[in-house]
Amino acid sequence: MFGNKQVETLPDKELLAKHAQGDPRAFSELVNRHRDRMWAVALRTIGDQEEAADALQDAFLSAYRAAGKFRGESAVTTWLHRIVVNACLDRLRRRTARPTVAFPDDDVLDSVAPKGPDPTSAHELSLDVADALQRIPYEQRAALVLVDMMGYSVEDAARVLEVPPGTIKSRCARGRARLAPLLGHLRNRTGGSVVGPSNDSQVRAVPRQAGPSVLEEGGSAS
Repeated sequence: MFGNKQVETLPDKELLAKHAQGDPRAFSELVNRHRDRMWAVALRTIGDQEEAADALQDAFLSAYRAAGKFRGESAVTTWLHRIVVNACLDRLRRRTARPTVAFPDDDVLDSVAPKGPDPTSAHELSLDVADALQRIPYEQRAALVLVDMMGYSVEDAARVLEVPPGTIKSRCARGRARLAPLLGHLRNRTGGSVVGPSNDSQVRAVPRQAGPSVLEEGGSAS
């Protein structure tokens, strides 16, 4: 058995291999190392903190159980992102049976758009973008979250979502086109694009309960 300091310095693939071999601390280190970024993906994709936390819990438990199947053909982060996105999309697909919210027309958008400077604009911008993302199809949303918010290349996003790069490009283009009328009123506040790599602390600061609690202390999942 190796000490905590050694665990913390091991590469992701070695940690996953140690976990698959039965080391009780290896997966906890992976969770601690990547939880914030996984949480950002889940929250932006789902748009609801409680559901995002549940999806993240599901994803980490799935990763915990599937570690032995990892073949090392992609980065561990890509593998984890794929599991998180799939967990989110599973939850979003369940929403399809619920009533959908109609897109507001231009007059409605103009009537509610801010007309002057707002001291809380940074926070409201985050809320506006999060709300608008919930109004576009979830496949497009997942592509935009990875490419425009998390900074993934088209090729890497394609590997995460297991689709061709051309599909990612198409989904991003269609998603941006859908977002444009919803977020056009924000351009004067941002001076440019309103969808880009996020530095929002609300996204980066994952609640502790969002991680798989059974794994935090090196426990096991049954």
